[in-house]
Amino acid sequence: MHDISVATRIAAERGDGPLQVVATGHGGVPVTSGVLVTTRRLDTVRIDPDARIATIGAGARWAAVVAAAAPYGLAPVAGGSTSVGVVGYLVGGGLGPLARSHGYSSDYLVAATIVTPDAEVLTVSAEQHPDLFWAVRGGRGGFGVIAEVHIRLVELPELYAGSLTFSEEHIATVMRGWANWTAHADARATTSVVVINFPDLEDLPGHLRGRRMLRLRFAFPGAASEGEAIVKPLRDLAPALVDAVGILPIDQVARIHDDPEDAGPSWFRGFMLTHIDHDFVTTFLHAFGSGGDSTFMVVELRHLGGATAADVIGGSAVGGRSAAFSLSLGSPFPPMFPSLPAAALDVARRLERWLAPETTINLIGNRISEGRYEKSWPQDILDRLEAVRSSVAIDPPTRPVTAT
Repeated sequence: MHDISVATRIAAERGDGPLQVVATGHGGVPVTSGVLVTTRRLDTVRIDPDARIATIGAGARWAAVVAAAAPYGLAPVAGGSTSVGVVGYLVGGGLGPLARSHGYSSDYLVAATIVTPDAEVLTVSAEQHPDLFWAVRGGRGGFGVIAEVHIRLVELPELYAGSLTFSEEHIATVMRGWANWTAHADARATTSVVVINFPDLEDLPGHLRGRRMLRLRFAFPGAASEGEAIVKPLRDLAPALVDAVGILPIDQVARIHDDPEDAGPSWFRGFMLTHIDHDFVTTFLHAFGSGGDSTFMVVELRHLGGATAADVIGGSAVGGRSAAFSLSLGSPFPPMFPSLPAAALDVARRLERWLAPETTINLIGNRISEGRYEKSWPQDILDRLEAVRSSVAIDPPTRPVTAT
């Protein structure tokens, strides 16, 4: 904590560039000027099982929190990949595999220790510095360096979850069936679909090279008998190549999305949608379904609503609560990166009538570009965020960039 305070003071005195922060490096941005603070060594995790609170250093990843809480029958409302850093994910809101049943991950933040731009160490909560606490729950950056967070854990005695993988010839059937299913889905069930277009590369296993597949993820935080009944219509859509939905230990929540755990370069861009319908699915399939020529290796749709639509008591700075779905486009292959921004713009044009007027900051992509930052929140939240930044920052940025 002392080291962060000293570094912050030096950055303020130098005045020759921004103060940048990096924790785990997931989603990092190039740092070419100013002062860089790394919180990587602040990786302690402490569990208070009676209070159901986890105290987490800014350098910790979700995997450590999941492992520490599991012996008590408790779990954090974490992201789909447990290799992601806790703090960087939380301050952007965070939509994980339990989003519809439990809401945004930042809804579970109960306090944070922040070193402000003038090197003052503050504990912020609903009772202490409530405006700053409101801002860090989804407002992203520009408020100082977060050194530690306290989050509320939830009881998860049983989790019925996993994924169904379908071959290319069933993508259209499953997409249409899933879209219809979401219209009346149980609010406790969180689902998403991802179309994966594996390139024909020697580094990939033979059974994946050059193939296109759809993976349907399912998570129900309740009894297996009830979860099995809820997922049955999805299971019945088509024969699955792999059926990995079943009782899942809470310390294996990352298996739902089954994202790569090893860090590597990637490009992604995200949007939020007001709704999806028959015409949307037709447009989606034309671009990303069987026979399509998508530039993106990964295209993901997540069903939102449920608990994501309800703000916490006292409010938070999370954007995108009114959206019904999110859409993400991505690729892990650097040679393709230069062509992807134009391809993403083309997708946005095709899907314009379904795009929500706002998104959420964790979805906007690798670079915070003109216009996209402002669309990460409704105007009233954006205005309040700028007011909070002005109250704590020596030179508040209009477009804060923080590597997480």
